[in-house]
Amino acid sequence: MRIGVNALYLIPGGVGGTEVYLRSLLAALARVDESNEYVVFVNRESGAALAPAASNFRAVETGVRAVNRPVRLLWEQLRLPSAARRERLDVLFNPGFTAPARCPCPSVTVFHDLQHKRHPEYFRWFDLPAWNWFLWQSARTSKALIAVSEATAADLERYYPGTGRRTTVVHHGVDEELQSVARRREPELFFLCVSTLHPHKNLERLIRAFAAFRGKHPRFRLVLAGMKGFHAAAVERTIEECGVAEAVDLTGWIPREAVRDLYRRAWAFVLPTTFEGFGMPVLEALAAGVPCACSDIPPLREVAGRAALLFPPEREEAIAEALERIANDDALRSRLAAAGRERAARFSWERCARETLAVLRRAAGHI
Repeated sequence: MRIGVNALYLIPGGVGGTEVYLRSLLAALARVDESNEYVVFVNRESGAALAPAASNFRAVETGVRAVNRPVRLLWEQLRLPSAARRERLDVLFNPGFTAPARCPCPSVTVFHDLQHKRHPEYFRWFDLPAWNWFLWQSARTSKALIAVSEATAADLERYYPGTGRRTTVVHHGVDEELQSVARRREPELFFLCVSTLHPHKNLERLIRAFAAFRGKHPRFRLVLAGMKGFHAAAVERTIEECGVAEAVDLTGWIPREAVRDLYRRAWAFVLPTTFEGFGMPVLEALAAGVPCACSDIPPLREVAGRAALLFPPEREEAIAEALERIANDDALRSRLAAAGRERAARFSWERCARETLAVLRRAAGHI
């Protein structure tokens, strides 16, 4: 079977968790599948190095610049189908929401969330029409869909009725190196939140709750680690208004090694988001043995189970209470750290790769 991978969307350091997803999944596919051939269509930013070095993987450099989204989408719609035909693909895997409308082979498209439907207010007015059209088209024309959580699968059926019978839930895996992080932890007095600075991440409430907490515990810090999205100015303004600029670190995008080191040193992890498709940072914190507090929303309940301290994200006092408990309740911290490692052991990129490959085989008619 010849499998195409549409990696044109990937901007290194610019697409958040979907970059971790694709890089981890490709590496896992190379480990579990030596028989099928993979053709990875890459842009200028990621380059040929995105494709694993395995002999059954080959990169096709398209020359497309992903930072120019209109041009990238036009290339995907108009040129990728002919490239797929030229490569004699049996199936095209689209890991980043969008797929060509007219493809000579079956398409399998991954939906990480449906934020554009659930929270259109978080999108810029000139971006939203494109999100609506391209994702509707992908859901309509793809032979099969992959949802990264049951919550996202439910949203697919809700907003694109009839897609349920074509949708398979395939959970993310988790970085295996975080298991060794759990054995090497040296906690310092800071809360870690791994998150892009976007409106739905609810970081202003977290900052205000942290400011209240720090009034009683002045030695603690807060580290916000993630890409500075278009909501960064509002986050920075809230930090200044709360008078905690000297206690809050905004790292921006950092390499994976630096993220692992933050997990190793964090006293606790907190994620106050109001919306997620999956919640990869929560799973990473669990795997690293970091006591975790997060929003009580369906995707995070699905990921964390009973291994995290849940709170209603719309209530600042509830976030502050969660910070107090996860910082100072030693019995709770020990229980969550142990439960987190056990919970995270259920997720692996190899399992994700095998389940994804099964969907690709069915779509291509190879089962």
